[in-house]
Amino acid sequence: MPEPTIDTGNTAWLLISSAIVLLMTPGLALFYGGLNRSKGVLNMMMMSFSAMGLISVLWFFYGFSLAFGTDTGSVIGNVGDYLGTKTFLGEGDLWGATAENPSGTGIPLYVFMAFQMMFAIITVALISGALSDRTKFGGWLVFAGAWATLVYFPVAHWVWGGGWIFDLGALDFAGGTAVHINAGAAALALVLVLGKRAGWPRDAMKPHNVPFVALGTGLLWFGWFGFNAGSELTADAITGLAFINTQLATAAAVLGWLLIERIRDGKPTLVGASSGAIAGLVAITPACAFVAPWAATVLGLVAGAVCALAVSLKYKLGYDDSLDVVGVHFVGGWIGCLWIGLFGSSSVNALVANDGLFVGGGVKQLGIQAASAAAVTVYSFAVAFALGWVINKTIGFRVSKEAEIDGIDLAEHAESAYDTTPTGGSGGAFAMAGIKPAASAEASAPVSEKISG
Repeated sequence: MPEPTIDTGNTAWLLISSAIVLLMTPGLALFYGGLNRSKGVLNMMMMSFSAMGLISVLWFFYGFSLAFGTDTGSVIGNVGDYLGTKTFLGEGDLWGATAENPSGTGIPLYVFMAFQMMFAIITVALISGALSDRTKFGGWLVFAGAWATLVYFPVAHWVWGGGWIFDLGALDFAGGTAVHINAGAAALALVLVLGKRAGWPRDAMKPHNVPFVALGTGLLWFGWFGFNAGSELTADAITGLAFINTQLATAAAVLGWLLIERIRDGKPTLVGASSGAIAGLVAITPACAFVAPWAATVLGLVAGAVCALAVSLKYKLGYDDSLDVVGVHFVGGWIGCLWIGLFGSSSVNALVANDGLFVGGGVKQLGIQAASAAAVTVYSFAVAFALGWVINKTIGFRVSKEAEIDGIDLAEHAESAYDTTPTGGSGGAFAMAGIKPAASAEASAPVSEKISG
């Protein structure tokens, strides 16, 4: 019987991937923060950073067990398998280890736990973009913990941990169903519970900091290579395929979105290019290891164009999805999920049991993909709606109209992202010299947050 052996190459790769996937959440905070109005940017970013704190702890103590513990009824993992009260530092504590293969993937259990922790964090954080400018921070924390426990942890088990979606034969390499469709459905439910922002859609609610949006996009794009290519766990040919497909789909989606903007609006925008990149990243996530590079490129073009059109649905249907989580993540996740049923190929990856419709196969895999995505959509939406309704009726989920108008950052956090005090308002050099300058009425008047966004 061979002795358990750590594969240092695979372990190093997954540690790096875990770190850069974590970086995606601050990147998301910048992306969402830039898209938001200035008087609510801190609240928006706080939702992402609080997810990093809360979900990490929940994942360690019981979330990982629920998602990846021994399957119970094809619904949930055994919560006792990896409880946070246990320690896993033995020679045999390697992920995927079996009696026949005591080394498994050669990756310590804690490294795989950390990698999957980053997925749990960003899935919860994604939801927040739909809720900007009107959500109580306390209500958000209660929702985030409850939704992660009741929805994300079980769905991760269904898709990756040996649950019923896994048994069905549905393919989701890095989270199109478990992450993006899941978060998008929850976002839609919550915007229906919370209602529209004051003044929407009458008032213009434009991004307050487009460079933030571009910087956040760059960090997300970078981190997504760990998200997708890292999901192979080992460093091999499939890792390389996932990597190149991620780049090609994202690049093509930028072009697809800009093309729609040029035709529809007359001008391409940096916000559009950034949003197109995110749409491409979302769409390629489930399919990156199952389709050929040419199909990934076409996927990017389609996702960029379709998501650019989908973001306008909120105006036609009347739901206030502030930062287009539904139009980009929900729609993009569905496109990527179904793409496997259209272009997934066993010649690319042996895990594809049924070739896609357009590469010589039939509709079987397409039907499986659609069924899995629909099930997660319905479950996530229903639980999120129920949680949101209960929170709103008890501790309150939405801030007062006055707080929303004056600025949610001040109301919820007692701080502001930008100091609008006139230069020299504190006296500056005059005060240091003991000279008190005459205060004009204009300079001494308090500056209203209402001017900022």
